[in-house]
Amino acid sequence: MSEPVAVDAMGGDHGPGETVAGAVVARRELGIPVVLVGHSGAVRAELTRHGAVGEIGVVHAEDVVPMTERGAGAVFSTTTSLTVGCDLVRRKEASAFVSAGSTGAVVSCAIHGIGRAPGVLRPALAIALPSVTGGATVLIDVGATSDPIPEMIAQFALLGASYAQLVLEVADPSVGLLSIGSEPGKGNRLTRRAGELLAGLPLRFCGNVEGHDVLAGTVDVIVTDGFTGNVVLKNVEGSVRAALTLVAHSGAAGAEELRAVARRYAPEAHGGAALLGLIGTVVVAHGSSRAATIARACAVAHDLAEGGVVTRFADRLTPEAAR
Repeated sequence: MSEPVAVDAMGGDHGPGETVAGAVVARRELGIPVVLVGHSGAVRAELTRHGAVGEIGVVHAEDVVPMTERGAGAVFSTTTSLTVGCDLVRRKEASAFVSAGSTGAVVSCAIHGIGRAPGVLRPALAIALPSVTGGATVLIDVGATSDPIPEMIAQFALLGASYAQLVLEVADPSVGLLSIGSEPGKGNRLTRRAGELLAGLPLRFCGNVEGHDVLAGTVDVIVTDGFTGNVVLKNVEGSVRAALTLVAHSGAAGAEELRAVARRYAPEAHGGAALLGLIGTVVVAHGSSRAATIARACAVAHDLAEGGVVTRFADRLTPEAAR
């Protein structure tokens, strides 16, 4: 039996209530082995509510990293649910770590406690968004690194392309660089320099793409900085909700059809974003995650770990991108 997925029971806006409930769903309905990391008293109280005491293991963590923590400050304590969870992965006592905590804090703790893969400058968060063509587009980075240098964006593209190959099974993924225009040379200094680097990498680089391409299936991978990517991701979620609400009010489509579309873009459909570029598996869920999203994040983390996906990325990073 594989090592369990460690779940940050205290993270997110609704932990430990929803996070523990999600872990119970993952264990009972999805058959995924999990272990909860957090204050043992609070966690066991939630497990009692679900009749799951003794069914799911608990690893005590005395402290909690607040959702307001932006990043590096989270690594100074070794007794938080984030640092304890990452340490379980480092010591191979857990196959992966799932958290709905502050993204910056999760990233910092993962880098410090698990470590980057050889040659990786910074990890990046990748998420596969359904496209109107029926497939999916990998958006990377969606929040791990807000102010990257161009060389980091070049690596993000390689990581995103590898994710598309290994997870989405796209044989030769096409890559686009998110910018304000599709013409060559459009964008700020960061984007223009990143485009020059991407053109020299062993990728099927298709040049710049724009915001309206994110769900259009124009390319298989869209690469950008973490600040822009996070704004785009949340804009997509909000825009889909708004569009479906307008259609519902117009009566142009039935409720069941609208719910089917909404489910494709809901956080519980993708569970969370995979933090790529580490030597271990980490999935970051929405801070507002409810039980269904946490359960799905556990499934994503389990599948990534079981498939050895994260460890296979290192072979795909070229010397050019590591500079």
